[in-house]
Amino acid sequence: MAAYLVADVAEITDRSAYDRYKPLVPPTLETFGGSYLARGGTVTVLEGWWRPSQLVIVRFDHVEQATQWWNSVDYAGPKQLRQQATKTNMIVVEGV
Repeated sequence: MAAYLVADVAEITDRSAYDRYKPLVPPTLETFGGSYLARGGTVTVLEGWWRPSQLVIVRFDHVEQATQWWNSVDYAGPKQLRQQATKTNMIVVEGV
């Protein structure tokens, strides 16, 4: 069953580090079958209080792929860079 990783980059605390992070991620996603559906485009709020500033949505074939990617050696370095440069909320949800 498909899975969707949703990341809300709520605050960028170090723009330079975040800019270094962004090109490092796509090759790590490809290794685990991930593909971007949305990456930092304009967000229009239709209802509620959630106001994401930068939203990223990645599709995987299943939740296990997403968690394997997030825990992988391939993503460890970029993840550390992102965690130092941003405040991010991230989930993975099963699709239908």
